[in-house]
Parts: sequence; structure tokens; C-alpha cells
Amino acid sequence: MKNVITFDIGTTGVKTCVFRITDKIELLGAASAGYNLYVLPDGGAEQDAEEWWAAMCRTSREALENAGVKADEIGGVSFCSQMQGLVLVDKDGNAVRRPMSYMDQRAREELKKGMAHGVQIAGANVPVLIKSLLITGAVAASVKDPVWKYNWVKNHEPEVFAKVDKWLDVKDYLICRMTGKATMTKDSAFGTLLYDLRKGRQCFSASLCKTLGVDVKHMPELVKSTDMIGPLREQQARELGLAPGTPVYGGGGDASLIGVGAGAVAPGDTHVYCGTSGWVSTVVEKSIVDTSAMIAAIIGADEGRLNYFAELETAGKCLEWVKDHLALDEINIYLKKEHVADSYESEYTSLYQYMNDIIGQVPAGAGGVIFTPWLHGNRCPFEDPNARGMFFNLSLETGKSQMIRAVVEGVCYHLRWFMEAEDRKVRSSDTVRFVGGGALNSVTCQILADVLQKPVETVENPQNVGAVGAAVTIAVGSGEIGSFIDAKRLIPAVKTYAPDPANKAVYDRQFAVYKTLYKANKAGFAALNG
Repeated sequence: MKNVITFDIGTTGVKTCVFRITDKIELLGAASAGYNLYVLPDGGAEQDAEEWWAAMCRTSREALENAGVKADEIGGVSFCSQMQGLVLVDKDGNAVRRPMSYMDQRAREELKKGMAHGVQIAGANVPVLIKSLLITGAVAASVKDPVWKYNWVKNHEPEVFAKVDKWLDVKDYLICRMTGKATMTKDSAFGTLLYDLRKGRQCFSASLCKTLGVDVKHMPELVKSTDMIGPLREQQARELGLAPGTPVYGGGGDASLIGVGAGAVAPGDTHVYCGTSGWVSTVVEKSIVDTSAMIAAIIGADEGRLNYFAELETAGKCLEWVKDHLALDEINIYLKKEHVADSYESEYTSLYQYMNDIIGQVPAGAGGVIFTPWLHGNRCPFEDPNARGMFFNLSLETGKSQMIRAVVEGVCYHLRWFMEAEDRKVRSSDTVRFVGGGALNSVTCQILADVLQKPVETVENPQNVGAVGAAVTIAVGSGEIGSFIDAKRLIPAVKTYAPDPANKAVYDRQFAVYKTLYKANKAGFAALNG
């Protein structure tokens, strides 16, 4: 038996969980705290490293108290975190500027100069594309890829860039702060799109770094998700309320560990995630890429396995938008407006309850209204930072409840589009695991099953699966369980939603229209947002 603590570092807040690992993974106590996402007029999206740390310190103590566990009873610390952030640190491990979020899209000129020139396929220069695919199995063809953020800092903030010693991802920065060691797990390294995954290499590619304008000396030491990086330092232990010397493990990114926490760990297992962002991911055993759909198999936490992964930038974020702009105050459900960082969990719970009570009464298809969930551009199966959300086919009969249901359905249509695109290269599982905050809501679960036309399974505490995945890295790394596959028996499904055949026709019709909306409006998006 082992007690562990994990930090799930999301886009808008941290969720800290204390688990006991026996023949199951039991949640003993948890705490949450929010922090800011600074969205800038020029397309920037940044966060503050000190806000991350302050939220961790606060929730660490609260989670221990809620769990009734003492600091010296914790056998390991691990992380699940947002990925493809850019945290540039100096030789002492201090951030030299505010970290750039995966959502940051300022580096359009850097992308154009580095990739989007000459003879192109899918927006990528052919020689660079071929080189990248051969080395990494993917290509940095999105303005949101961190290599272009790195070059943006180099070009726009030379005084800041001169201080850089290492390039870290979000959790790797926090591990560095805890242990004093600048490392990066292999899944995060893959996210830089500079990682050489060819057999016998598995390192940062000096050649590709040079091609894309990166100083390879800025790349940190590579580690496994299950590696014990180092003991927790005394000062940081005091701040967190933990015991000095507690082992700190590598953990992983959300795209790696949410599937683990969902119990989707065997080859062919598919899971769907709906949190701030959303995705469809299937476990595979080889590198696969579809440049036409911007889908690639990314390295996972489990050595030798990858996740064929398609991501939507704003999924649950669309529901947050609904809360703030359609549901809040006007229907007398919420009494006051609060920033999402101040209401990280309670407002989400209220929103899902509202959806259960209201949109569950709206017939499938939302009265013919379709919503596109591209509130911060889109990445897959088409890349366009100019794309935006819209309601299509409003009429005099359309009410607010139909519009809110259309938002939920629109996210599900996009997830079906992902699965359709993935099925061109791999076979998704017949039954999918659904996790994240969206899986807390039975109406959303049923809509997803109806739209996908597949059974959907949920697990206990689906909003905590990233933290559960981080706990698994400790369990494997410390020898509590033998492998990631063993985690499957620790994480059973607790409920299954079968697709309703009566809703198939309406969702097939609306999905067909949904897929035409981007192409029909691409020029307009460019004119308004380019």
C-alpha cells in the first residue's frame, strides 16, 4: 500500500489529489485552486509560474488535510499537466519570462519563415516536412507548436532570450523547482517536435534543432515518466507542506496520462476527453502520421506505446463561454458573475446540473442549430488560427436552451470528425472511454454516444483521471504494480451509455452539414481575423 500526491496542472487551475494505491486507486482527498490565463490582443496566451506554484502550495496542504494523511506518509509526488507550453529558465531554474501556453499563436511570422514557404504540403515546406517526419514522426506545422514560440522570444525579446539556459514544459519546470534538476519526460520531449524517435536514438535531434533555429544546448536531460527524478528539496517541501526527501517522479502530459487514468492503456483502446480542450486518442504501437488531417501518434508515458491523437483547442471552454454569455444571470440561475479562476470547480458543477435539467429536455439536433467550437482557432482535422465559433441556422423559433444544447452537440460533432479521420489510419475501439469534466454529465455522455454511434463508458471521478494517471506513474516507477497494462484492472468502467438508434438520422444529417461549415466560411474567417 502506498499513499501518493499528484498535481494535475490544467489551463485554468490545479487539482491536487491524494490517493491510496492497493488493488485499486482510491481517492482520499483533493483540493483545487485557479490561476490566470492571460490572453493578449496579439494572439498571445501566457501564464504566471508563480501563480502555478502558489496554487500548488495551497492545494497540497488542503488535500493532505482533507485526506487525513500526514506529510511523512506520502511515498511519492507526480504530475499530469498541460503540454506544449514554453517555460524558458535560467541556470538557476528560474523562469525568465511568463510561460507561453499551448494556446499562444503569436508566432505566425516565425512559422512562415521556418516552415510555410517554398513548395508545400499541408502548409509545410516539403524538405523540412520530410526531414521532420523521418526524425520525429510528426512536423511543427502549427503556429501553436512550441518551437515557433521559442523563435518568437528569440526574435522579439533578445535580452530575455540571452538569459535562457533550458527550455522546459510546464510540469518539468515545476519538477525542476522541486528537485533542482532540469529534465523533460519523453512525452513532453515529443511535444517539442524535436525528439528523434528512431530506433537506437531517442534524443533531441541536433540536426532538426539547427534546421528550426533551436540551440540544442537549451534542451534538457531526457527521463521516463516513471523515473524518480530526485528528492524534494527542503525549502520547497516547507512551502508545499510535504516532507523533505519525498521522491518526485517524472509524471507526464495530459495527453499521455489522461488515457492511462481512463484505463485505456492496451493497444487499440480509444478514449475521448472533454475538459478545457478535447481530444480523441487511440493507443498504437508504431509511429503514424496523417499530415492532411493534422493527426500524429505521440509518445505516451508507457515505453514502446504511442497515442494516435487528434486535439480540439476549446471543448469545455465552450461550455464556460455558455455559462458566461448565455446562461449567467439572464435566466436567474447564477447570482453573480465571477472569473473562472475564482470559481474553478463549483461553477462547473452547477453548469452540468443545469445542463441535466434543461438541455436534456431539448430534442436531439437542437432544432436544427449547429455550433462550431473553434473559439480559439482550430488545429485538427484542419489547421487555421483564424477559424472561429458560430451558430448556424438560427430561426425565430430558436431559444436559449436549443443554443446551449447545440454547443454540446457541436463539440461532439467535432469529436466524431476526429474519430472518422483517425479511422482512416487505425481502428478505434468499439466502445470508448469518456473522461474529463464533460463526463460528469449524463446528458453529455448520452449525446456523445448518440453522435459517435458507439457505446460510451465512464469511470469513477472522471474529472480526476489525469491525477489518477500520474498516480500510476508512481505505482509503476516504485514497483507497486508491474506495468501500465496492470493499471487497467485498477480502473474499471462504472457506467455505460448505449447509443439511441432513434437519434441516428438527425445526427448523421447535422454532422454532414457540420463538416461543410469551415470550408464554406474559410475566406470570411481570414478576412475578419487574419
